Amino acid sequence: MTRKLKTDILIAGGGASGVSAAIQAARMGVEVVLVEETPWLGGMLTAAGVSAIDGNHHLPSGLWGEFRMKLWEYYGGPDAVKTGWVSNTLFEPHVGDLIFKKMVAQEPNIQVYYGFRVLEAKKDKNTVYGAEFINKKGEILSIQAPISIDATEYGDFLALADCKYRLGRDARSETNESFAPDSADAFIQDFTYTAILKDYGKTSDRTILKPENYDPAEFKNMCKELVEDPGIYVVDCEKMLDYGRLPNNKFILNWPINGNDYYANYVEMKAMERQAAFAAAKNFTLCCVYHIQTKLGRKNLGLADDEFPTADKLPFLPYIRESRRVVGIETLTANDILNPYHSGKYKFGVAVGDYPLDHHHAKAPVKISEDYPDIPAYNVPYGCLVPKEMDGLLVAEKSISVTHIVNGCTRLQPVVMQIGQAAGASAALCVRHQISPKDVDIRELQQVLLAAKMWLMPFGDVNSDDPAFQPVQRIGLSGVLKGELIPEPWENKMKFRPDDFLTFQEAKDAFQIIFNENIEVTENTPVSYARLSGLFGLFIDQHILKLADKNSQETLKSILLSPRFSRNGLVTRTEFAILLDEIFNPFDSSL
Repeated sequence: MTRKLKTDILIAGGGASGVSAAIQAARMGVEVVLVEETPWLGGMLTAAGVSAIDGNHHLPSGLWGEFRMKLWEYYGGPDAVKTGWVSNTLFEPHVGDLIFKKMVAQEPNIQVYYGFRVLEAKKDKNTVYGAEFINKKGEILSIQAPISIDATEYGDFLALADCKYRLGRDARSETNESFAPDSADAFIQDFTYTAILKDYGKTSDRTILKPENYDPAEFKNMCKELVEDPGIYVVDCEKMLDYGRLPNNKFILNWPINGNDYYANYVEMKAMERQAAFAAAKNFTLCCVYHIQTKLGRKNLGLADDEFPTADKLPFLPYIRESRRVVGIETLTANDILNPYHSGKYKFGVAVGDYPLDHHHAKAPVKISEDYPDIPAYNVPYGCLVPKEMDGLLVAEKSISVTHIVNGCTRLQPVVMQIGQAAGASAALCVRHQISPKDVDIRELQQVLLAAKMWLMPFGDVNSDDPAFQPVQRIGLSGVLKGELIPEPWENKMKFRPDDFLTFQEAKDAFQIIFNENIEVTENTPVSYARLSGLFGLFIDQHILKLADKNSQETLKSILLSPRFSRNGLVTRTEFAILLDEIFNPFDSSL
């Protein structure tokens, strides 16, 4: 049986990015069909049981911030979800699914179909116009749409559409990343079949049956009490369990040190082969559970019976860290993150992150030794979501156009949610203007995202409820005022320094960008309003013809002489950003 549908936007995958894309697009007034293989929404956040947020604690951008606020409301505030030391935000997976479903139910423009996986891409030459999906009963869902979004966990849709993609580690010669391997290979990051454990009380015995192929040697150094070699340092076992402690006395089992990470190159496998690989990973996690219950004596910790409605009480999905990576019109490399103001890709940012380059390769079949540099907070350019040689399709989740190395910081939940939200906004603009994703006006898209309280530059020291937020973001995206790059383990930063006084050097650099010519300034002391007005007057007189199509000379002077900007004190960077935003309107210029 085949059911045929037409819609404005088709989203394959209701995971962290897919549900975000659907909500954003629906709020922009377009019809969305969201197709999800599991019974839950949220993907790795919920259906895969990774309900401990990694990164972006001080960058609650867009729907990620909205989702976090709903978690706070549900549990009773931020302290109520700061239960484990791996994260500032931890929650029960079923609560995340409940929240996402309520958010989706509030949007009449969204139709959701559960239990279907993508089977075939509909395309005409190099244009995608929909897809077919199949469920376990063999029923077909055939959907036609002018714009589709691949938000699958593995990048299956883009592969079925014959999009070019990368898989595994890139060679140094391809990416110019000095820390990439000499030669490319197909090794991807380890994945994890998580488990949610629950404390049933000290007198309870929840020990599971001994799993097949259980080998205690696999877990002997997972925590201090199990270490045989005194030269090996790991945390004590109680701290290991507290790593992913959730509200209501539950624990995520997602431990990377001799824990339940698992390796299989599942990406190119057929559906049945994948399921076999995931079944082996499930068994390995059960071995880890059994080890904790027996070797650690924690028989009171059993698989939670009030989380996943599955026969084995395990999640619907494994935690996938790496998938296919589309070849996009832009590819984000580690060099771009280390020096964003060199490449210029930051100007096209649609999502932000502050997580380090963190990879899991301990279980790979060969020894992989990777030593990556510390990075500052970063943004992801729009071109990473747009296939280079395919129209009608946007790519989200972990399949965006980044290098293998960069995947280590763009794969985390808050970043993936933002990527989905940006894809949904872009798709809605495509429908609104009847254009291809390649033709979306980046400044129009960015303004839509700013209005949705999304950070596009990772200036964590200017909040989205600050009246200066949008001017600072626009000026930052234009490069007129630059941020301070601060690599800081597990919470990298890019600071705008909003209350610092503007220096003559910064004013000079800004004017050089705006007027595109060399300016002689020898001072580098803070700038007063009087001196700034003089500098502005000089450049306005010299360049009024360049600005005539944007503002009249009278308008410029009225802004400069207004009480807001004509004080005798020193100028802060925020005040300068607001002034430049008002005068030059950077999103309506070539800046």
